[in-house]
Amino acid sequence: MATPTLHDGSDPAGGSTHDVPADALARARRDRRRLRRQGRLRRLLGAGGLRILVAVLGGLALYASYAPSTLWWLAPVGLGLLGLAVHGRRIRPALGLGLLFGLSFYVPLLIWTSVYIGPVAVSLAVLEAMLTAPVAAALAFSSRRAAHWRPGTATVLWPLWAAALWVAGEALRARFPFGGFPWGGIAFSQPDGPLLPAASLIGATGLAFLTALAGFALTGLARAGWAARGRWRPARPLLLLAVVALIAPFVVGVAGRATVQTGEDAPRSVIAVIQGNVPEPGLEFNATRRAVTQLHADRTRALAAAVRAGTAPAPRLVVWPENSSDIDPYRDPVAAEMISDAARDIGVPILVGAVVDASDDPDDRGSYNMGIVWDPQTGPGQTYTKRHPVPFAEYMPWRSFFRLFTSWVDRAGFFLPGDAPGNLDVAGVPVGDVICFEVVYENLVRDVVAGGAQVLVVQTNNATFGWTDETYQQQAMSRVRAVENGREVLIAATSGVSAVIAPTGAVESSIPLFTPGYLTPSVPLISTTTPGTVLGAPVEWGLTGAAMLALVWQAIVSMRRGRPDRRTPDGAGTVGAR
Repeated sequence: MATPTLHDGSDPAGGSTHDVPADALARARRDRRRLRRQGRLRRLLGAGGLRILVAVLGGLALYASYAPSTLWWLAPVGLGLLGLAVHGRRIRPALGLGLLFGLSFYVPLLIWTSVYIGPVAVSLAVLEAMLTAPVAAALAFSSRRAAHWRPGTATVLWPLWAAALWVAGEALRARFPFGGFPWGGIAFSQPDGPLLPAASLIGATGLAFLTALAGFALTGLARAGWAARGRWRPARPLLLLAVVALIAPFVVGVAGRATVQTGEDAPRSVIAVIQGNVPEPGLEFNATRRAVTQLHADRTRALAAAVRAGTAPAPRLVVWPENSSDIDPYRDPVAAEMISDAARDIGVPILVGAVVDASDDPDDRGSYNMGIVWDPQTGPGQTYTKRHPVPFAEYMPWRSFFRLFTSWVDRAGFFLPGDAPGNLDVAGVPVGDVICFEVVYENLVRDVVAGGAQVLVVQTNNATFGWTDETYQQQAMSRVRAVENGREVLIAATSGVSAVIAPTGAVESSIPLFTPGYLTPSVPLISTTTPGTVLGAPVEWGLTGAAMLALVWQAIVSMRRGRPDRRTPDGAGTVGAR
């Protein structure tokens, strides 16, 4: 049987022919499509596409370093990959790479925000990622300027500059917008790593700088290694300098051990932490608000019974979590009596977390998130009002504007901020109280330590976030704060995880999620101030200022010199390639 042929006068290879078999023509067309696909794949996996992949992997690696993970080393790896992705890029593509890095980091890190309030909460992760993009652009700009330094100078100084730029970016996210949200601070990836002691020496900001320095030193090491291929001897000094830049942060971490507080010589007192649990997780945890208060009162009475039986030590004071009285105990006699009964039974003051109405006017929806010292004899006394209510949760900025887009804004609270640090005298113990997310703000914790607090208390309600990683991420922050300030940290959570954290950052004891219980640790009452408490703010401002001044200076130099040469001095390739 004859093979069908075509007589269109065309040759699939580009020439002209007659009587081409149909199957040959089909194969040629398939080959042509395959070559086009391969060309697109090569372009995708070229400089731009490969950088996109590296940026996304960097964000995921950084996320994987945060609690409940203990893989602290993935944080430097993640930043090292970001450095590789943006190194030598122009500002516009670097912005895109930074956005992709930020999304791949913040979306999984903050996924707990969407568990009960839906995809609207993902906007927070998007906003944080958008604030990461300018940092990536600054890193790219700095790498292009560094390309005109001597190779050895660039190998050492660019990681320092890049790490300072990262700190500047975190300083921005800690303050903007609406008072900032520094939840993804890189220092909080390190509670299980060898760099942690540095927080006692140079503060959490210094810890963040060292972590970023290790990451961008990895970038320098990778680039020096690539440049050394086939010419080891002349590239050997660059590799050695890159290794020195990588090791330096860990040397500082070792040096920081000398300043870490242990509390061995400090006086001690037993402080009880109560976790009463809630009827159910989620936004409706307090639908039966009296039940939450009752559960905490019951657990306190169980502790009192154990003390009388001699199976538990007698506490000097008791700590209840945030929202343990979600009814205003100043106005509701039943809630007040529940707390008073529990305080009389245990015989010592209770630090109660309560929601308190801000006005006698029933139409005024304003309220305070408050810690109240409740004496067994005299009732409520000293108070602390949360200074930094959480935007889009405890209060809604621009409520009328955002209501145009979603009715979810009306689920946000109407909490008002306090104006004084949480320094309380509870049974003669100087307590520093911070409420829930406030532990992430360095200045709020530093204020109570500067005010004389000998122990830190974090009253928190994590029931809203169910079984997610939120509570473990918050615990990691408390561990860093313990080392930074040289204080024992007691976490009292409605539904867990409540914990006792030593000044060394070690978790000494805890109560699992959604499990009622109590802790009775013997707590060191430490008065000594760490260098980290004193230097935390100056280190942040110093690094941020130095990074910004360096950017401005290099921009001025660039404008004076005109367009920079597109080749790097060390022959590493075209730094301006798109």
